[in-house]
Amino acid sequence: MIPAFDSKLTPLRLLAMAALLWTNPGTAQDAAPPLRAGIVGLDTSHVAGFTSIFNGAKDGDLAEVRIVAGYPGGTDFPPSKDRVAKFTETLRGKGVEIVDTIPALLDKVDVVLLESVDGRIHLQEAREIFKSGKPVFIDKPLAGSLADAIAISELAKQHHVHWFTSSSIRFAEELRKLVGNPEVGDIVGATTWGPCSYQSGTPDMFFYGVHGIEALFTLMGGGCETVTRTKGPGDDQVTGVWKDGRIGTYRGLLKGKEEFGAVAFGAKGILASGKEGGYEPLCREIVKFFKSGTPPVTPEETIEIYAFMEAADESQRQGGKPVALADVLTKAKAGAASKLRAEGE
Repeated sequence: MIPAFDSKLTPLRLLAMAALLWTNPGTAQDAAPPLRAGIVGLDTSHVAGFTSIFNGAKDGDLAEVRIVAGYPGGTDFPPSKDRVAKFTETLRGKGVEIVDTIPALLDKVDVVLLESVDGRIHLQEAREIFKSGKPVFIDKPLAGSLADAIAISELAKQHHVHWFTSSSIRFAEELRKLVGNPEVGDIVGATTWGPCSYQSGTPDMFFYGVHGIEALFTLMGGGCETVTRTKGPGDDQVTGVWKDGRIGTYRGLLKGKEEFGAVAFGAKGILASGKEGGYEPLCREIVKFFKSGTPPVTPEETIEIYAFMEAADESQRQGGKPVALADVLTKAKAGAASKLRAEGE
Protein backbone atom coordinates (compact mmCIF):
# COMPACT_ATOMS: atom_id res chain seq x y z
CA MET A 1 0.00 0.00 0.00
CA ILE A 2 1.33 3.48 -0.87
CA PRO A 3 1.57 5.81 2.18
CA ALA A 4 -0.73 8.86 2.11
CA PHE A 5 0.97 12.19 1.37
CA ASP A 6 2.18 14.09 4.46
CA SER A 7 3.48 17.67 4.10
CA LYS A 8 5.81 17.05 7.07
CA LEU A 9 7.65 14.18 5.44
CA THR A 10 11.41 14.58 5.82
CA PRO A 11 13.74 14.16 2.84
CA LEU A 12 14.89 10.88 4.36
CA ARG A 13 11.33 9.54 4.53
CA LEU A 14 10.63 10.72 0.99
CA LEU A 15 13.71 8.84 -0.15
CA ALA A 16 12.47 5.73 1.66
CA MET A 17 9.06 6.00 -0.04
CA ALA A 18 10.74 6.34 -3.44
CA ALA A 19 12.75 3.21 -2.71
CA LEU A 20 9.53 1.37 -1.83
CA LEU A 21 7.95 2.28 -5.17
CA TRP A 22 11.16 1.43 -7.03
CA THR A 23 11.35 -2.04 -5.51
CA ASN A 24 7.61 -2.59 -6.04
CA PRO A 25 7.02 -1.05 -9.48
CA GLY A 26 3.65 -2.75 -9.90
CA THR A 27 2.14 -1.29 -6.71
CA ALA A 28 0.75 1.95 -8.19
CA GLN A 29 -0.48 0.24 -11.34
CA ASP A 30 -2.09 -2.62 -9.43
CA ALA A 31 -4.00 -0.13 -7.29
CA ALA A 32 -5.42 1.75 -10.28
CA PRO A 33 -9.19 1.23 -10.63
CA PRO A 34 -10.71 0.20 -13.98
CA LEU A 35 -11.58 2.92 -16.45
CA ARG A 36 -15.25 3.87 -16.15
CA ALA A 37 -16.85 3.58 -19.59
CA GLY A 38 -20.17 4.94 -20.80
CA ILE A 39 -22.19 3.81 -23.82
CA VAL A 40 -24.09 6.26 -26.01
CA GLY A 41 -26.83 4.52 -28.01
CA LEU A 42 -28.40 1.37 -26.58
CA ASP A 43 -29.94 0.06 -29.79
CA THR A 44 -27.52 -2.58 -31.03
CA SER A 45 -26.53 -6.06 -29.90
CA HIS A 46 -22.98 -4.73 -29.57
CA VAL A 47 -23.85 -2.96 -26.30
CA ALA A 48 -24.91 -6.19 -24.62
CA GLY A 49 -21.93 -8.07 -26.06
CA PHE A 50 -19.36 -5.46 -25.06
CA THR A 51 -20.82 -5.08 -21.56
CA SER A 52 -20.69 -8.83 -20.97
CA ILE A 53 -17.08 -8.96 -22.13
CA PHE A 54 -15.81 -6.00 -20.09
CA ASN A 55 -17.89 -6.41 -16.94
CA GLY A 56 -17.56 -10.17 -16.95
CA ALA A 57 -13.75 -10.14 -17.04
CA LYS A 58 -12.19 -11.01 -13.67
CA ASP A 59 -8.61 -10.10 -14.53
CA GLY A 60 -6.32 -9.27 -17.45
CA ASP A 61 -6.63 -6.38 -19.90
CA LEU A 62 -10.40 -6.66 -20.40
CA ALA A 63 -10.94 -6.10 -16.67
CA GLU A 64 -9.32 -2.67 -17.00
CA VAL A 65 -12.55 -1.22 -18.44
CA ARG A 66 -15.99 -1.36 -16.82
CA ILE A 67 -19.26 -0.23 -18.40
CA VAL A 68 -20.93 1.89 -15.70
CA ALA A 69 -23.44 4.11 -17.53
CA GLY A 70 -25.59 4.13 -20.65
CA TYR A 71 -27.62 6.70 -22.57
CA PRO A 72 -30.38 4.99 -24.63
CA GLY A 73 -30.68 7.50 -27.49
CA GLY A 74 -32.39 6.01 -30.54
CA THR A 75 -34.00 7.19 -33.78
CA ASP A 76 -36.89 6.25 -36.07
CA PHE A 77 -34.59 3.89 -37.99
CA PRO A 78 -36.28 0.44 -37.56
CA PRO A 79 -33.26 -1.41 -36.11
CA SER A 80 -33.05 1.39 -33.55
CA LYS A 81 -36.65 2.10 -32.53
CA ASP A 82 -37.50 -1.60 -32.35
CA ARG A 83 -34.55 -2.51 -30.12
CA VAL A 84 -33.59 0.45 -27.92
CA ALA A 85 -36.00 -0.47 -25.11
CA LYS A 86 -34.87 -4.11 -25.12
CA PHE A 87 -31.15 -3.35 -24.88
CA THR A 88 -31.71 -0.58 -22.34
CA GLU A 89 -33.36 -3.11 -20.03
CA THR A 90 -30.61 -5.64 -20.76
CA LEU A 91 -27.93 -3.21 -19.59
CA ARG A 92 -29.99 -2.12 -16.58
CA GLY A 93 -30.18 -5.79 -15.64
CA LYS A 94 -26.40 -5.99 -15.81
CA GLY A 95 -26.09 -3.21 -13.23
CA VAL A 96 -25.39 -0.37 -15.69
CA GLU A 97 -26.83 3.01 -14.65
CA ILE A 98 -29.18 4.45 -17.30
CA VAL A 99 -29.11 8.24 -17.74
CA ASP A 100 -31.29 10.67 -19.69
CA THR A 101 -28.68 12.80 -21.47
CA ILE A 102 -25.18 12.58 -22.92
CA PRO A 103 -23.84 15.30 -20.54
CA ALA A 104 -25.16 13.28 -17.57
CA LEU A 105 -23.29 10.24 -18.88
CA LEU A 106 -20.08 12.22 -19.41
CA ASP A 107 -20.09 13.29 -15.76
CA LYS A 108 -19.87 9.64 -14.69
CA VAL A 109 -17.24 8.18 -17.02
CA ASP A 110 -13.62 8.35 -18.13
CA VAL A 111 -14.06 6.98 -21.66
CA VAL A 112 -16.93 6.63 -24.15
CA LEU A 113 -18.23 4.07 -26.62
CA LEU A 114 -20.52 5.67 -29.23
CA GLU A 115 -22.68 2.71 -30.29
CA SER A 116 -25.82 4.20 -31.89
CA VAL A 117 -26.78 1.85 -34.71
CA ASP A 118 -27.99 4.76 -36.86
CA GLY A 119 -24.83 6.40 -38.19
CA ARG A 120 -26.78 9.45 -39.33
CA ILE A 121 -26.77 10.86 -35.78
CA HIS A 122 -23.12 10.16 -34.95
CA LEU A 123 -21.96 13.66 -35.90
CA GLN A 124 -24.61 15.22 -33.66
CA GLU A 125 -23.68 12.92 -30.76
CA ALA A 126 -19.94 13.35 -31.33
CA ARG A 127 -20.34 17.12 -31.00
CA GLU A 128 -21.53 16.66 -27.41
CA ILE A 129 -19.05 13.94 -26.51
CA PHE A 130 -15.94 15.64 -27.95
CA LYS A 131 -16.47 18.72 -25.79
CA SER A 132 -15.53 16.57 -22.79
CA GLY A 133 -12.12 15.71 -24.27
CA LYS A 134 -12.60 12.06 -23.29
CA PRO A 135 -11.34 9.33 -25.67
CA VAL A 136 -14.04 7.75 -27.84
CA PHE A 137 -14.55 4.51 -29.73
CA ILE A 138 -17.17 5.01 -32.48
CA ASP A 139 -18.84 1.85 -33.70
CA LYS A 140 -19.73 1.22 -37.32
CA PRO A 141 -20.92 3.01 -39.31
CA LEU A 142 -18.77 5.99 -38.42
CA ALA A 143 -21.31 8.38 -39.93
CA GLY A 144 -24.24 8.73 -42.30
CA SER A 145 -22.17 10.21 -45.13
CA LEU A 146 -18.56 10.77 -46.11
CA ALA A 147 -18.99 14.49 -45.36
CA ASP A 148 -20.15 13.66 -41.83
CA ALA A 149 -17.22 11.25 -41.37
CA ILE A 150 -14.77 13.98 -42.34
CA ALA A 151 -16.55 16.47 -40.07
CA ILE A 152 -16.21 14.06 -37.13
CA SER A 153 -12.48 13.71 -37.80
CA GLU A 154 -12.04 17.50 -37.99
CA LEU A 155 -14.06 18.06 -34.82
CA ALA A 156 -11.86 15.58 -32.98
CA LYS A 157 -8.79 17.57 -34.03
CA GLN A 158 -10.36 20.80 -32.82
CA HIS A 159 -11.13 19.32 -29.41
CA HIS A 160 -7.85 17.32 -29.22
CA VAL A 161 -9.84 14.11 -28.78
CA HIS A 162 -8.39 10.64 -29.38
CA TRP A 163 -10.80 8.37 -31.30
CA PHE A 164 -11.07 5.48 -33.68
CA THR A 165 -13.65 3.35 -35.42
CA SER A 166 -13.43 -0.16 -36.80
CA SER A 167 -15.39 -3.24 -37.65
CA SER A 168 -14.71 -6.19 -35.35
CA ILE A 169 -13.77 -8.16 -38.48
CA ARG A 170 -10.47 -6.27 -38.78
CA PHE A 171 -9.16 -7.96 -35.62
CA ALA A 172 -10.48 -11.47 -36.25
CA GLU A 173 -7.64 -13.92 -35.61
CA GLU A 174 -8.06 -15.82 -38.89
CA LEU A 175 -7.91 -12.60 -40.93
CA ARG A 176 -4.90 -11.26 -39.03
CA LYS A 177 -3.02 -14.48 -39.84
CA LEU A 178 -3.01 -13.46 -43.50
CA VAL A 179 -1.18 -10.19 -42.82
CA GLY A 180 2.60 -10.54 -42.76
CA ASN A 181 2.32 -14.29 -43.21
CA PRO A 182 5.57 -15.68 -44.68
CA GLU A 183 3.59 -18.32 -46.58
CA VAL A 184 1.75 -15.51 -48.38
CA GLY A 185 4.56 -12.98 -48.72
CA ASP A 186 3.71 -9.53 -50.01
CA ILE A 187 -0.01 -9.28 -50.69
CA VAL A 188 -0.49 -8.53 -54.40
CA GLY A 189 -4.29 -8.65 -54.31
CA ALA A 190 -7.23 -9.67 -52.13
CA THR A 191 -10.89 -10.62 -52.21
CA THR A 192 -13.25 -10.38 -49.24
CA TRP A 193 -16.92 -11.18 -48.87
CA GLY A 194 -19.75 -11.07 -46.39
CA PRO A 195 -23.47 -10.43 -45.85
CA CYS A 196 -24.59 -7.08 -47.24
CA SER A 197 -27.73 -5.19 -46.24
CA TYR A 198 -28.54 -1.53 -46.70
CA GLN A 199 -29.76 1.34 -44.51
CA SER A 200 -32.02 3.88 -46.17
CA GLY A 201 -30.53 7.37 -46.19
CA THR A 202 -26.85 6.35 -46.15
CA PRO A 203 -24.48 4.97 -48.79
CA ASP A 204 -25.24 1.29 -49.39
CA MET A 205 -22.00 -0.14 -48.00
CA PHE A 206 -21.93 1.89 -44.76
CA PHE A 207 -24.34 -0.26 -42.77
CA TYR A 208 -23.10 -3.83 -43.29
CA GLY A 209 -20.79 -3.89 -46.28
CA VAL A 210 -18.31 -1.99 -44.12
CA HIS A 211 -17.34 -5.27 -42.41
CA GLY A 212 -16.00 -6.91 -45.56
CA ILE A 213 -14.52 -3.66 -46.86
CA GLU A 214 -12.69 -3.11 -43.57
CA ALA A 215 -11.26 -6.62 -44.03
CA LEU A 216 -10.19 -5.70 -47.56
CA PHE A 217 -8.26 -2.67 -46.31
CA THR A 218 -6.74 -4.74 -43.50
CA LEU A 219 -5.17 -6.91 -46.19
CA MET A 220 -4.45 -4.30 -48.87
CA GLY A 221 -3.60 -1.24 -46.76
CA GLY A 222 -4.34 2.28 -47.92
CA GLY A 223 -3.73 3.81 -51.32
CA CYS A 224 -6.85 2.94 -53.32
CA GLU A 225 -7.36 5.31 -56.25
CA THR A 226 -10.46 4.20 -58.17
CA VAL A 227 -13.59 2.15 -57.45
CA THR A 228 -15.99 0.30 -59.77
CA ARG A 229 -19.26 -1.29 -58.64
CA THR A 230 -21.42 -3.96 -60.26
CA LYS A 231 -24.69 -4.86 -58.56
CA GLY A 232 -26.72 -7.94 -59.41
CA PRO A 233 -29.72 -9.64 -57.79
CA GLY A 234 -27.58 -11.90 -55.63
CA ASP A 235 -24.27 -10.08 -55.28
CA ASP A 236 -22.95 -6.54 -54.97
CA GLN A 237 -19.33 -6.38 -56.13
CA VAL A 238 -17.00 -3.43 -55.52
CA THR A 239 -13.52 -3.44 -57.07
CA GLY A 240 -10.73 -1.05 -56.18
CA VAL A 241 -7.49 -0.34 -58.01
CA TRP A 242 -4.63 0.72 -55.75
CA LYS A 243 -1.96 3.26 -56.72
CA ASP A 244 0.62 0.50 -57.21
CA GLY A 245 -1.70 -1.35 -59.60
CA ARG A 246 -2.93 -3.98 -57.14
CA ILE A 247 -6.61 -4.94 -57.29
CA GLY A 248 -8.86 -5.61 -54.30
CA THR A 249 -12.46 -6.79 -54.48
CA TYR A 250 -15.34 -6.91 -52.01
CA ARG A 251 -18.33 -9.15 -52.76
CA GLY A 252 -21.51 -8.33 -50.84
CA LEU A 253 -23.71 -11.40 -50.50
CA LEU A 254 -27.40 -10.61 -51.01
CA LYS A 255 -28.75 -14.14 -51.53
CA GLY A 256 -27.70 -17.68 -50.75
CA LYS A 257 -25.39 -18.65 -47.92
CA GLU A 258 -24.10 -15.60 -46.05
CA GLU A 259 -20.80 -15.73 -44.19
CA PHE A 260 -17.61 -13.69 -43.91
CA GLY A 261 -14.40 -14.68 -45.65
CA ALA A 262 -11.25 -13.46 -47.35
CA VAL A 263 -8.50 -14.60 -49.68
CA ALA A 264 -5.05 -13.02 -49.80
CA PHE A 265 -3.16 -13.45 -53.06
CA GLY A 266 0.52 -13.25 -52.22
CA ALA A 267 3.88 -13.24 -53.93
CA LYS A 268 4.61 -16.62 -52.33
CA GLY A 269 1.21 -18.20 -51.79
CA ILE A 270 -2.57 -17.90 -51.58
CA LEU A 271 -4.37 -18.31 -48.26
CA ALA A 272 -8.01 -18.02 -47.23
CA SER A 273 -9.71 -16.95 -44.02
CA GLY A 274 -13.29 -17.80 -43.17
CA LYS A 275 -13.98 -17.10 -39.50
CA GLU A 276 -15.53 -13.95 -38.08
CA GLY A 277 -13.90 -14.00 -34.64
CA GLY A 278 -16.48 -12.35 -32.37
CA TYR A 279 -16.16 -9.12 -30.39
CA GLU A 280 -13.41 -9.95 -27.88
CA PRO A 281 -10.41 -9.11 -30.12
CA LEU A 282 -11.94 -5.69 -30.87
CA CYS A 283 -12.62 -5.11 -27.17
CA ARG A 284 -8.95 -5.80 -26.40
CA GLU A 285 -7.96 -3.19 -28.98
CA ILE A 286 -10.40 -0.73 -27.40
CA VAL A 287 -8.74 -1.24 -24.00
CA LYS A 288 -5.28 -0.64 -25.49
CA PHE A 289 -6.56 2.50 -27.17
CA PHE A 290 -8.23 3.88 -24.03
CA LYS A 291 -5.01 3.35 -22.07
CA SER A 292 -2.54 4.64 -24.66
CA GLY A 293 -4.52 7.15 -26.71
CA THR A 294 -3.04 5.59 -29.85
CA PRO A 295 -5.69 4.32 -32.30
CA PRO A 296 -5.11 0.95 -34.01
CA VAL A 297 -6.65 2.42 -37.18
CA THR A 298 -5.64 5.94 -38.21
CA PRO A 299 -8.26 8.57 -39.08
CA GLU A 300 -6.67 8.81 -42.53
CA GLU A 301 -7.24 5.13 -43.32
CA THR A 302 -10.76 5.31 -41.90
CA ILE A 303 -11.65 8.26 -44.15
CA GLU A 304 -10.25 6.37 -47.15
CA ILE A 305 -12.44 3.37 -46.33
CA TYR A 306 -15.53 5.57 -46.22
CA ALA A 307 -14.48 7.31 -49.44
CA PHE A 308 -14.17 3.85 -51.03
CA MET A 309 -17.75 3.05 -50.01
CA GLU A 310 -19.15 6.40 -51.11
CA ALA A 311 -17.32 6.05 -54.45
CA ALA A 312 -19.08 2.70 -54.87
CA ASP A 313 -22.44 4.46 -54.75
CA GLU A 314 -21.23 7.06 -57.24
CA SER A 315 -20.02 4.32 -59.58
CA GLN A 316 -23.47 2.74 -59.55
CA ARG A 317 -25.07 6.12 -60.29
CA GLN A 318 -22.75 6.39 -63.29
CA GLY A 319 -23.63 2.96 -64.64
CA GLY A 320 -20.60 1.12 -63.25
CA LYS A 321 -17.91 3.54 -64.39
CA PRO A 322 -14.67 3.83 -62.37
CA VAL A 323 -14.82 6.67 -59.83
CA ALA A 324 -11.75 8.33 -58.34
CA LEU A 325 -11.63 8.52 -54.55
CA ALA A 326 -10.00 11.94 -54.90
CA ASP A 327 -13.15 13.26 -56.58
CA VAL A 328 -15.59 12.08 -53.90
CA LEU A 329 -13.20 13.32 -51.20
CA THR A 330 -13.04 16.80 -52.70
CA LYS A 331 -16.82 17.05 -52.75
CA ALA A 332 -17.20 15.61 -49.25
CA LYS A 333 -14.57 17.90 -47.72
CA ALA A 334 -16.52 20.90 -49.01
CA GLY A 335 -19.67 19.46 -47.45
CA ALA A 336 -17.91 18.83 -44.14
CA ALA A 337 -16.55 22.38 -44.03
CA SER A 338 -20.06 23.73 -44.67
CA LYS A 339 -21.51 21.64 -41.82
CA LEU A 340 -18.84 22.85 -39.39
CA ARG A 341 -19.31 26.48 -40.39
CA ALA A 342 -23.05 26.16 -39.91
CA GLU A 343 -22.47 25.08 -36.33
CA GLY A 344 -19.84 27.76 -35.74
CA GLU A 345 -17.04 25.20 -35.44
